[in-house]
Amino acid sequence: MGRVATIARRSFLIGSAAVAGGVVFGIYQVKKPLANPLADGLKPGAAALTPWVRIDKSAITLITPHTDLGQGAYSVQAALIAEELDLDFGQFRIEPGTPAPAYYNRALSGEQVPFNSHDTSASAEAMRGVIGGVFKLMGLMVTGGSSTVPDSFDKLREAGATARETLKLAASRQSGVPVAQLKTARGAVLLPDGKALKYTELAEVAATLEPVQGVTLREPSAWRLIGKPMQRLDIVAKSTGTLRYGIDQQAEGMLHAAVKVNPRQGGTLNRYDDAKAKGLRGVKHILPVTNGVAVVADNSWRAFQAVKAIDCDWGPAPYPAEMKDHWAAVAASFTPERLDKQWRNEGQVEQALAEGPVIEAEYRAPYLAHAPLEPLNAIVRVADDGVDVWVAHQMPRFVQQKVAAIAGVKPEQVRYHQQYAGGSFGHRLEFENVTLCAEIAKQLRGTPVKLTFSREEDFAHDFPRQIGMARGKGVVKNGQVHALDLQVATVSSSASQAKRLGQAKPPGADGQLAAGAWNQPFAVPHLRMRAYQVPELAPTSSWRSVGASTQGFFASAFLDELIHAAGADPLQERLRLCTHAVSRKVLEAVGEMSNWGAKLAPGRGRGLAFVDSFGVPVAEVVEVTKTDKGIRIDKVFVALDVGRVVDPVNFDNHVKGAVVWGLGHAMNCETTYADGMAQQRNFPQFQGMRLDQCPQIAVRGLENDPHIRGVGEPPVPPAAPALAAAIFAATGQRLREMPFSKFVGFV
Repeated sequence: MGRVATIARRSFLIGSAAVAGGVVFGIYQVKKPLANPLADGLKPGAAALTPWVRIDKSAITLITPHTDLGQGAYSVQAALIAEELDLDFGQFRIEPGTPAPAYYNRALSGEQVPFNSHDTSASAEAMRGVIGGVFKLMGLMVTGGSSTVPDSFDKLREAGATARETLKLAASRQSGVPVAQLKTARGAVLLPDGKALKYTELAEVAATLEPVQGVTLREPSAWRLIGKPMQRLDIVAKSTGTLRYGIDQQAEGMLHAAVKVNPRQGGTLNRYDDAKAKGLRGVKHILPVTNGVAVVADNSWRAFQAVKAIDCDWGPAPYPAEMKDHWAAVAASFTPERLDKQWRNEGQVEQALAEGPVIEAEYRAPYLAHAPLEPLNAIVRVADDGVDVWVAHQMPRFVQQKVAAIAGVKPEQVRYHQQYAGGSFGHRLEFENVTLCAEIAKQLRGTPVKLTFSREEDFAHDFPRQIGMARGKGVVKNGQVHALDLQVATVSSSASQAKRLGQAKPPGADGQLAAGAWNQPFAVPHLRMRAYQVPELAPTSSWRSVGASTQGFFASAFLDELIHAAGADPLQERLRLCTHAVSRKVLEAVGEMSNWGAKLAPGRGRGLAFVDSFGVPVAEVVEVTKTDKGIRIDKVFVALDVGRVVDPVNFDNHVKGAVVWGLGHAMNCETTYADGMAQQRNFPQFQGMRLDQCPQIAVRGLENDPHIRGVGEPPVPPAAPALAAAIFAATGQRLREMPFSKFVGFV
């Protein structure tokens, strides 16, 4: 289990031998099947047909290990299994399962290599294979990077098909009918005479058989669920307010905790005075925790009030205290010694720039909090026989390891209970809620402790999105974009996360510093893209779409400026430059959807942006109106290609939610620091898009890409540059820094 600590979400440390060209693990170890975690403690008569299917006399249970963060992960995983197992919704129950190597993420390796996501060359595929092998050996169980569907699409259908064929074999053994004459439908094996043997009736026989291998998956023409509208398994409970999230959970004998930790992230606690808190109603304990203090009470509200009453003397921040110094550090990072990588260098950029005239622009993107609706929380009970943890987290095996280290037990003694999450956007890749709760629970051995962050504490101790800046130079000739030189400088959220996981900085270039910029499919004759790493300032973390959320804005916005300077049409010039057939069709689709080229009324503007992230090409058109009270966003059109749309309803909602997320943060949000502390501590200071500001959003999902891609994050990056382009079209004002509300008002 300890080996899992060598892996981080976006990047990981391959041993020096692997970096030098040698692989430190044998092919046998990579191909060796992983143990089925369902086999442990299996009841008599129950069959664990694969790590994702358990059947006994009473029920069919499908294991859905990817964390449900509100994105419908449980439903889509269940649907993929049910498609091949011939189950209908309502015929099975779901469980997230226990953390285990068998559930390692097979899709993340594609984003860990220094190759374009669409590059299928031998060298790119070989590197993905090496990294995939490492992920398997490490049992890297992660939800993130829009990888749930890419990771699950094949392996869960194979799991369902394996279970189906094994149940048919069990029916054959029980009935004497050859397998070739058997069919399956609605949770039963059908005999030629019409008799149906329910899967639950076959469990005991199936448990004695080796799972059938080499199964054949069904052709798309035979799919009953995939590609069809589905009602998510959680939709009724969420619509009626009856779904229990992590924050709703209770345990017998549980006490409630609140913490007050140095709001200067990583700063120490010098001393505290708890005299005013001790006598408050419901207070049971006041305990020290790392860089702060905790109050344990009989309910969360009393814990919140008591911890507020504690007077703390905080140490300084281990990073610049004032925001201006953060921006100064970013601006000072465009230097040769901080160059992380030159990602593209095509044509003769210097010569083209020398011929001029040169168009220049500088862009900025601020820190951004994650701010999910459900604040961080956890329940931990430390007992003699191990530790129980109830929490929603995206890396459960890391949770086991961190809690084990605090409680002084082995990782396998940490019993993990996955919960539904009320949002994450990367927030639940961090561990402070879990580790602080474990520290408290260790001091109250035998008592379950529920730690809930107040909204203010959640904001104060968020690890926000990276801060970044870009500088662009370009030349246009003969009505076309002739040269483009883009430099970006950001802090590395990957390195920051790795540090908190106890890792050294991963070797090689950090792909997230350039994501959304270097990999765009546009063949500008003279093109250069360089990424610079800013030394760590405030600690940062993965935020929805990670590097592409900033670099996508920089790259698309500057290209739009050059196209305008050339006097070209934003859509037609992108189509002319586009070298990727799938991306071209996406651009053509959004042009058709938005009736691009149609004349708009005075005071209205239309903007286009295109960003490829996580292998998903996304084009967005935003239409706005300039009113006396400010900018009104009227319509948004989105076209994208994920290879295969599994659930059209959930797909549509994903895209629309991502657009609202991207627009809202571009309009209004930033995290700034003063005296070393985040100034935004609640939603009034961090407002996204209001309901009455939400535009009409039209979505079209294409299926031309031969690979299966995820949809949760890719629609975010194009939103900001499309909005900026639309505002320019309506007002003539260029917006190069987010949030845009610093420069224009919105209605």
